[in-house]
Amino acid sequence: MDDLVRRAITAPDRVWNRAEVLARPCPVPPVAGIYGWYFKELPCRTDTSGCLHFGDLTLLYVGISPKAPPTNGARPSGQTIRNRIRYHFRSTAYGSTLRLTLGTELGMPLRLGGSGGLTFGEGEARLSAWMSENAFVTWVVCPEPWVAEHEFISELDLPLNLDGNRRHPHWQELSRLRREAKAAARGLGT
Repeated sequence: MDDLVRRAITAPDRVWNRAEVLARPCPVPPVAGIYGWYFKELPCRTDTSGCLHFGDLTLLYVGISPKAPPTNGARPSGQTIRNRIRYHFRSTAYGSTLRLTLGTELGMPLRLGGSGGLTFGEGEARLSAWMSENAFVTWVVCPEPWVAEHEFISELDLPLNLDGNRRHPHWQELSRLRREAKAAARGLGT
């Protein structure tokens, strides 16, 4: 992994809050890249002593956009880090694995939305407010972010990442919480 990419996520010059990312113009470039999420209040009940820190914030999750191109000849994703980061800050659990994880960790009840997607219903606004106070993001442009993401997940203590992170002690607990939340949502309906 390029040292510039590593430093941008693990030792950032700065991190950005929800209001800054959702402002116009948006500071996040509309390109491929990788992003790291730092938190003030920890949403999970796990040992974070091995996690990286930026001041009083803790790095708990990395994400990318776009995902790796499909190997079956299908068209690759046109997503950018701007799309994904903004989506994580303002959307629903249906399209954001990060929101799904945070809301589940914070004990919010998951529901099926009108279109059959998962949502925290009225809890989405509470989750957005919680993120405004506690979630901060940094990013770096990276032409093949899926390569860097794999390396970060294999090398760093990232308790909120599930994909490719089975070795993490929190993986089993987080997987269970999310599985139970989804099952309860399907049983509750809308």
